[in-house]
This record gives sequence, structure tokens and C-alpha cells, in this order.
Amino acid sequence: MKFQWKQYSCALLAALIWGTAFVAQDLCADLVGPFTFNALRATIGALALGLFLLARGAIRKKVGFIPPKRDKKALLLGGAISGFFLFAASNLQQSGIGDSGGGKAAFITTLYIVLVPIVGIFFKQHIGVTVWCAVPIAAAGLYFLSIKEDFTIATGDLFLIACAVMFTFQIIAVDRFVTKTDGIELSCIQFITMALLSWVGAIFEQPTLDAILACALPILYVGVFSCGIAYTLQILSQKDTNPTVVSLIFSLEAVFGLAATTLILQTVPSSREWIGCALLLGAVVLAQLPAPKGKKKKTHKNCKPVDRIG
Repeated sequence: MKFQWKQYSCALLAALIWGTAFVAQDLCADLVGPFTFNALRATIGALALGLFLLARGAIRKKVGFIPPKRDKKALLLGGAISGFFLFAASNLQQSGIGDSGGGKAAFITTLYIVLVPIVGIFFKQHIGVTVWCAVPIAAAGLYFLSIKEDFTIATGDLFLIACAVMFTFQIIAVDRFVTKTDGIELSCIQFITMALLSWVGAIFEQPTLDAILACALPILYVGVFSCGIAYTLQILSQKDTNPTVVSLIFSLEAVFGLAATTLILQTVPSSREWIGCALLLGAVVLAQLPAPKGKKKKTHKNCKPVDRIG
């Protein structure tokens, strides 16, 4: 099989951007509230994608390209549903980062790769043996990462686990609607939904202009790069490539997140947390590997490796 270095390079760059974004989130966690941070982030992301769509539309018009007709009702409904789950996941994540740190947050968030196939059971999707093997490994990783020696768990870690669950439902929602709509348009609508809901929450946080200006660069980074550019890179990387390989590359965001927070923020994990990170990364990689060949089983038409959305 031909090595598609351009697509894999795009996937690697997207994972790097998503991973380093945890540093920006960590820097802002103590300065602005989670709703304010994500309202600004989603607004910038929606504007970036909106400008991209306008530019794409102008280019298409100039060359005479007529795009296929899409289901606009599915676009609005899918964008609203996935946007709600993205709103919940992002704000839970930002709430947890302040207590747990960006490095740990990066690994706990990647639990969605293990959780999506499990939730897929309710949609009549076949679950491979590799996923079932990954579940206890992920549970052990969470134990070392989050459960303290006195068997207590930090509030921030609970937020991050809930965040992984919300990302799971967001990915499933996108999977249900993306075949009926344009992927970039769907992403733009979900960011608009996330922004509107986050702005409602931001009112109660009473953000100050000084605090927002202090976080201006990190917010611009996650808005333009994490939301806008990285998502476009994801689209490019998924074109005519092996989805398993691309998903594995995306999961490296956890490694990049831990490395970035360790190097930039000087937050060194404990030996117990290193073990938890290693186990979670192993579970994530195992969940994306193809199951051993055997009797061919009927699978749901939408059953495929998990890809990071947003």
C-alpha cells in the first residue's frame, strides 16, 4: 500500500495542535471561567470556519463547480445536537483542567476512543475483541491517574471523565449526520451552537476585560488553530487514507499534550500518573487496531474507527 505522507502529515499536525492546545487551556483556567473561555474559543472557531466556507464558495463559483445537494434540515439538526454535546464536553474539560492539569486532561479525554465503540452497541454496531481488551486496560489507567491511595478522586478528574463521555456522544452525533451534510458546514454550525450556549453561561461568570485580554493569545490559539485549522487538517488527512492509521495518529494528541504541559508549564507527573498515562495510551492504541480475522460478521454501515471531531 502506498504511504500517503501528505495525509498522515496533516493528521500528525492536527494531533500536535490539539495536544498543545491543552497548554493554552491550562494557562487560562485560573483567569477566566470555563464558559467565557469556550464562548470566545467557539466564536473564533466559527468565524474562522465561516471565512473558509466563504472563500471556498467564491472559488467554486469562479471555477464553475456545482456542489452536490445536501440535506439542510439534517445540517441544522446535526449541528445543534453535536454542538450541544461539544458545549458540554468542552466546558467540563475546561473545568477539570484547572484542578487536574493539562497533561492528565489530555489522556483522560482520549477515553472517548474506547467509549465510542462501547456506546455503539446500542446502535447495533459490532464490537471487536481488541476493544473489549482495551476496556480493562483503560480502567486500570484511570485508576492510576485519578484514584488516590486513600481511594478518593479529585473533582477535576470527575469533570474530565464526564467530558470524555460527552465527547463520545458528540462523535456519535456527528457520525449520524456527516454523511448527509458537508463536514465543514456541520462543524461550523456546531461551533455556533457551542458559542451561543457558552455565552449564556458566561453571563453568570461576569468576566472582566482585563482577564480576557490576559488570555487573548491562548484563546486565539485554540480558536483559530485548534478549532479552525486542525479540523480542516483532519478533513484533508481522512481523504482516501486508512482510517485506522489516521485514528492512531490522532490519538497522539494525548502524548503531545503531556509533553507540552511538562516542557512549557513544568508540571511533572508522579510515577503513579506516568503508569496511568502509559496504560491509557496502550488502551487507546489497542482499541483502534483491527480485530483478528475470523468469521465475517455483519456490522452497522456507520461502524468505523473513531476520529476526533472539533
